[in-house]
Amino acid sequence: MNREQRRLLQRQGQLNAEGDPVASRPASRQPARRPAEAKRASLGSRAATYLKEVRIELGKVLWPKRTEVVRYSSVVLTTLVLIALLIFGLNLVFAKGVALLFK
Repeated sequence: MNREQRRLLQRQGQLNAEGDPVASRPASRQPARRPAEAKRASLGSRAATYLKEVRIELGKVLWPKRTEVVRYSSVVLTTLVLIALLIFGLNLVFAKGVALLFK
């Protein structure tokens, strides 16, 4: 154990001034009790609160402009068409190769 670790453990109260471990806490310690629960609101009021909070959060969202949506959609559709053509071409080549191999 280096000096930094020893000092840290002393500050945390796990070691005494001589560097010996401090007696640990008793194992028979009982867990803390839960505080008494407050009365829950009705389902309707909780749903209304939830929807109100959702509306507030949606107001904070930075929605994309129409030009951005069109640009992103065109990129996605172009990529989709290119990948579909690639898969179609590979499928055609492999089908022809298998047909020639087993003919």
